[in-house]
Amino acid sequence: MKTDMDLQRDVAAELNWEPRLKEEEIGIAVHNGVVTLTGSVPDYAQRRIAAKAAERVAGVRAVAQELTVKVPDAFRRSDTDLAHQVVNALSWDIEVPGTVKAKVEGGWVTLDGEVEWQYQRNAAERAVRYLAGVKGVANLVTVKPHASPHDVAQRIKAALHRSAEADAKKVQVTAVDGKVVLTGTVRCWPERVDVERAAWSASGVTAVDDRLAVVAW
Repeated sequence: MKTDMDLQRDVAAELNWEPRLKEEEIGIAVHNGVVTLTGSVPDYAQRRIAAKAAERVAGVRAVAQELTVKVPDAFRRSDTDLAHQVVNALSWDIEVPGTVKAKVEGGWVTLDGEVEWQYQRNAAERAVRYLAGVKGVANLVTVKPHASPHDVAQRIKAALHRSAEADAKKVQVTAVDGKVVLTGTVRCWPERVDVERAAWSASGVTAVDDRLAVVAW
């Protein structure tokens, strides 16, 4: 079992290993396996990359994201200019349907609308998160359910049984009105992410409540 000091060292090493980050500008604190990232980064993409890097470290139970985005002067855009870039990015992405709308305020992009699949919701956020001047993205796009709760749960369970990364016997899946609840245990954070990804991949899923506990077996 890793101590908090071990985790802090490993998270620092993982951030240093990530070539897209300037890790010297990021502070790392660990308490009871929960990692808190502080400091500032020049864009929203790096903020997200830092959190994902910390999540990859074995033994990390959760990541608290307190990094702020300070956009360099050369990349600052007015909300109007940024809104035009956002509209273009959404329209050029073939996975984003025309039902997705956006608004920009203070460099923050808010996405809204309805889609049929979770991958379309993810695609909308992906299309705008790397634009210069974006400080953050609020993804309020909803997924319309079009499958019965029983079908949703069975499809997720079948996907977990096919997966080489997850132990399906230790994961329980329930679904009600498009909302999936995951309970049970996994061996590490990446496995938890894989199980959640499998849940989101099922048609008809509108929300995933991930209650999985990370326990070293």
